[in-house]
Amino acid sequence: MPGFEWFGSEERKEVQDVLDTGVLFRYGFDAARKGHWKAKTFETTLAARLGAGHCHLCSSGTAALNIALAACGVGAGDEVILPPFTFVATMEAVITAGAVPVFAEIDETLCLDPASVEAAITERTRAVIPVHMCGAMSRIDEIRAMCDRKGLVLIEDACQAVGGTFRGKALGTFGHMGCFSFDSVKTITCGEGGAVITDDPDLYRRADAYADHGHDHMGDDRGLEAHLFLGGNFRISELNAAVGLAQLRKLDDILVRQRTYKDAIKKAMADSLDVDFREVPDEAGDSATFLSFFLPDEARARQVARELADIGVDGCFYWYDNNWHYIRQWEHLKSLKGAARLPLQLLKDCPDYSRISLPRSDDIMGRTISMLIKLSWTEAELNRRIEKILSVLK
Repeated sequence: MPGFEWFGSEERKEVQDVLDTGVLFRYGFDAARKGHWKAKTFETTLAARLGAGHCHLCSSGTAALNIALAACGVGAGDEVILPPFTFVATMEAVITAGAVPVFAEIDETLCLDPASVEAAITERTRAVIPVHMCGAMSRIDEIRAMCDRKGLVLIEDACQAVGGTFRGKALGTFGHMGCFSFDSVKTITCGEGGAVITDDPDLYRRADAYADHGHDHMGDDRGLEAHLFLGGNFRISELNAAVGLAQLRKLDDILVRQRTYKDAIKKAMADSLDVDFREVPDEAGDSATFLSFFLPDEARARQVARELADIGVDGCFYWYDNNWHYIRQWEHLKSLKGAARLPLQLLKDCPDYSRISLPRSDDIMGRTISMLIKLSWTEAELNRRIEKILSVLK
């Protein structure tokens, strides 16, 4: 990770196909495009790869979350349970839908704790969004069973976990809809891009329309197409889709490399008395974009993170201080700055996010370091990295 480390002739060929036709728009212009349909081909290829009934390619992972919430009918005043450890887009998409983010604790999977989710359910709860963080899965079987039992919408945020599985089933296929990101630093990239998947043909039809101003895409003339409902513009271009299509064909090789390198580092660290590894419910299904581990306490975690950086072990993330991925630093949410105020301020009992308390999540995140697994390392670079890591953990 990320896929741009493996850019080559395959991506250039797919992009050149598009430039040769001059058709950058994903819809129409059938004759001019000379049989090249990059977005459509990506969609059918990804759906087949993941075992999903339908796929819609869109402009970003954030767009995918917005589309999924709209397609599932989540909106004004609905409560949506999500984890405090995620990229801010998960929370932002809920607010954009007019819904209310409700945060439950994570556990040692670094994902939602099912017991905490159940405790957070109220009569206003409409949906749950488990996030498969840092490439590995949440306790998705338990969360799905709970959602089925409670009649809740389940939307999987698998933006960081393309290619991951749980007991042989692709992440993103357990919920009503699954969301993926293909931005510039994801496992496979379109430059900018995302996708939603579903087995429900009606949800797919809604997603496909909502992403393009409500167009039903049933006619040859966009001016004469019907509109299912109000939508927005979350379209991807054929150029972005072309890059992603080439990357998608490399996914299996990328996963093999990531898993091999992660396993080598993890085995080398296994004898360190200071270290406990993140709990992964199905190790075989980990996409292995990161190796995440716990130190005994926050002070030791900060020390190790600092010393790793000092000796040149790059790509190590201490999420507890991160502005994008953990709620502790989300001042824009806590103060409801800007546009976020509009939907939430209309509620009589808007949550006070400045007073949110998640002690278990704070304890876990305060002790966590995640190491990015790079595709471009040589064997010698990997071995030198291991030596440096062990020198810090000695």
